[in-house]
Amino acid sequence: MTSIFERALGSDFARLHPQLQRRFGVSVADRRACVGAGVMDHIWHAGFTRPFLAIGGTRNILVPEQGRQVPFTIENYPYVDSYGRETVSFVRVFELPGRRRRFDAQMVFDPIRGIVDYLGSHQHLAVDLDFQVDEHGGLVIRSGEFRLHEGRLSCRLPGAVTGTAVVRESYDDEAGEFRIGVTVSHHRLGPMFGYWGAFTARYVDVTEHGVPATIKPVREEARL
Repeated sequence: MTSIFERALGSDFARLHPQLQRRFGVSVADRRACVGAGVMDHIWHAGFTRPFLAIGGTRNILVPEQGRQVPFTIENYPYVDSYGRETVSFVRVFELPGRRRRFDAQMVFDPIRGIVDYLGSHQHLAVDLDFQVDEHGGLVIRSGEFRLHEGRLSCRLPGAVTGTAVVRESYDDEAGEFRIGVTVSHHRLGPMFGYWGAFTARYVDVTEHGVPATIKPVREEARL
């Protein structure tokens, strides 16, 4: 079985840089995980966003602090969640001065919506993602509709209270590392949050080492 990202990209998956194909080719059938480690050159946010980032930080969504040369790890483990869906974790850890921050996400593939990204430790935010390959074989991910699932409440969040995230990931052959840039912007307020940097990756045999419980959310959400 192909990875959820290959299903989302279809034939365009073959246009990715080979190292990105390997990284985004992790799947339950393949039994490999990708674990990255590196440094984020800059983590920043607009001042007005700090209260909202602080609230999100309580559930491992985004990062309320700013920093430069911040050590960073990312764990992409494929597994089957409690609803029987193939899932790939995107658990990012930022070692900020005096504080460790996590930014958690779990991605699933839906035949209608494509990739759906559950954000945070309790998966109470679901976001549609659009995957595209750029002219250099890099990957561009853009967020679409946001939905809130909290208890009995389930609703679409209007664009006025959300931003648009754009993630650009590429591979630097000379440096032998992945490069990533993330920007979250509001259509009226402008850039709100972002980070960029580089990391190297190693591949873990899930059959031998298993899937760490620490990368899984506290609560899983069935609603897309």
